[in-house]
Amino acid sequence: MKKIIVLALLCLFVMPQFAKAQEENFLQLAAFNPVQLVPEDESIKGISLNLLYAVNQDVYGLSLGIGVNRATGDMGGVQIALGNVVEGSAYGGQMGIVNYTGKRFVGAQYGMANIVAGDMTGVQWGIVNWTEGFMHGVQYGTLNYSKGDAVGIDIGVVNFNGGSFRGFQGGIVNYSGEMHGLQLGLVNYTKSLDGLQIGLANYNGNKDPMEFMVLANWSF
Repeated sequence: MKKIIVLALLCLFVMPQFAKAQEENFLQLAAFNPVQLVPEDESIKGISLNLLYAVNQDVYGLSLGIGVNRATGDMGGVQIALGNVVEGSAYGGQMGIVNYTGKRFVGAQYGMANIVAGDMTGVQWGIVNWTEGFMHGVQYGTLNYSKGDAVGIDIGVVNFNGGSFRGFQGGIVNYSGEMHGLQLGLVNYTKSLDGLQIGLANYNGNKDPMEFMVLANWSF
């Protein structure tokens, strides 16, 4: 009887550990979903390789493919493919033609279009860099857009910030809701200036000391 009790207790301890180990898949091989080794509702901790399209829940490690890497949950590590999609939060790097993160992104995005629907901390380098939430870091590209407040550096042809920007904007056209720092470009526009504008046309919406000035405008 004692042996049966001990065996039962051992099974109660071992089975959850075995199930947990089964859930942690190290390798994903995918042609296109659903033709993939690990089903889409499971997570990967290790390496994910895809030919056209791989989908999993949380992905931690290296995701490498020709087509699209997609995580319906969170991602930690590096994604390299033509398209990289994380519907949750991402921590690490994304490199592709289009890189998308649905929530918070911490790390570096490199591609033609880099999009973060939440907050971004790190670097976006591409033709279009787009952050919907708070941007803390560097955007370098043709169009740099941050909808919320931002702290850092924007370098591009057009730099647009819809909130309060603290740092440096350098480009042909620089726009910020509120500017605390330096705008350097041909056209500089802000609704409220606490800093310096250098360019051909400089507009300061708070009109202190001047609303519009050529070559330079300032307010401290």
